[in-house]
Amino acid sequence: MDLTQLSPDQVVYWQWGFWKLNATIVFTWGVMTVMIAVAWLITRRVTAAADIPRGQNALETIVDYIREQIREISGGDRPDPYLPFVGTLFLFIAVANLFAIVPGYVPPTASLSTTAALAGAVFLAVPAYGIARQGIRPYLRHYVQPNPVMLPFNIIGDLSRTLALAVRLFGNVMSGAKIVAVLVAVIPFLFPIVFRALGLLTGMIQAYIFAVLAMVYIASAMSATGESRGNEPDKEKSSERSDR
Repeated sequence: MDLTQLSPDQVVYWQWGFWKLNATIVFTWGVMTVMIAVAWLITRRVTAAADIPRGQNALETIVDYIREQIREISGGDRPDPYLPFVGTLFLFIAVANLFAIVPGYVPPTASLSTTAALAGAVFLAVPAYGIARQGIRPYLRHYVQPNPVMLPFNIIGDLSRTLALAVRLFGNVMSGAKIVAVLVAVIPFLFPIVFRALGLLTGMIQAYIFAVLAMVYIASAMSATGESRGNEPDKEKSSERSDR
């Protein structure tokens, strides 16, 4: 990629009017195709026997790790409802960044449009999980807690954390890719290899952080009105004691 191009959105392979086929779209669909193909190859012969294939063992290890992380972040809740969404976020970002070792490949996460789409998915998932668990009225009520004056601030908080998710991932991945590209042009030997390895590590860390933050936001939505509901049994117990 040209060093003057800050985003894979600027690498256009085909254009017809307003329609553009850029590197972001090509590499995003490429990553999704690889993930679907690998998942199909591994899961088509899933077995519960003691001697399982290496691919199934690796996939189960990853899934178990994600499940455990979700359980810890959510405070002990069942991870199954959140696993498809949070796990997909983590795996997509991780694989997209991992493919940076392929010559000519540019991570789609180095595009603000991709990171904004991922952050937008989190923005929609947070109220969706919250409403599914608490109901629409109890969930919306937390926006005016402790008083209605906090309504605009709570809304701004939701929007700002979504923007922070998108910009954080975009900035880290894009800057890492540009640094490696500059070093390849200036010192095309040892240092680019070292920085590319560090870039892969950074990409994995960014995937983990994005998934963790997404789960933290969802968990906060799940418990936003749960605390008020959790106080109701205490009130009932105190009233029973007073009656006695």
